[in-house]
Amino acid sequence: MFIVNVEGAIYKNEKWLLVRRSEKEDHAAGLLSLVGGKVEIDGITSNILEETLKREITEEVGIEVSNLKYVNSSLFETDTGLTVIDIVFLCEHQSGEPYAKCLDEVSDIFWMSTQEILDVADLPVYLKENIKLADKILHGN
Repeated sequence: MFIVNVEGAIYKNEKWLLVRRSEKEDHAAGLLSLVGGKVEIDGITSNILEETLKREITEEVGIEVSNLKYVNSSLFETDTGLTVIDIVFLCEHQSGEPYAKCLDEVSDIFWMSTQEILDVADLPVYLKENIKLADKILHGN
């Protein structure tokens, strides 16, 4: 058994939207991350990954995104021992101003450039790798 999780690398004005995960979260509490969440079973649905990501982004930071493009996928184990398949998408910011809408999941938001993210020593390696991959797709490298 495993969890399917989706994350959005949201880009606007040369910066990426990152969130600080709430201290209430079971996994990676207090760390900076991309916006996202778990796929929930809610009947037969087309584009379940993309629709889940759009819903999670709206619920957590109050914005809408479009033009989702696959970045990568990975497998990891949570702090509590659950296996997770994680899929990252590059997203265009469509509308709204982001804010920590769901305080149980997000305590703060930040806009950071690719270089700023890469320069922060204590950011998770997987976050830096996802940003580098999304940046390559964005800029066609």
